[in-house]
Amino acid sequence: MDILFLRDFRLELIIGIYEWERKIPQSVRLDLEIGLPEHKAGASDDVADTIDYGAVALRVKDSLVNRPQPIALVEAVAEHVAQIILGEFGAPWVKVSVTKFAIVRGVKELGITIERGKRA
Repeated sequence: MDILFLRDFRLELIIGIYEWERKIPQSVRLDLEIGLPEHKAGASDDVADTIDYGAVALRVKDSLVNRPQPIALVEAVAEHVAQIILGEFGAPWVKVSVTKFAIVRGVKELGITIERGKRA
């Protein structure tokens, strides 16, 4: 399976379970690995034969930044992103990591990694 990746994709989001977290946007890092349904793009050199990572980035950003109600948990952000990539972009498999920074004293980063779909 060919895997397209987007690493260190940064967004400013209102996220968190504590009231103080929900007052101002926080920097969140997304790392995405997207299984490609076919591996024709390497030979064809045609974006139509792959998943357009620019379109993925724009769709994910829009869906998270412009939500009417912010998401509280990193788990829910990861699931939301995974479902967009699987459902809207036709990926057979996706791995999504969501990281928040310096939220807990003594912890530099915290987050979650999920995998959804079937990896060939």
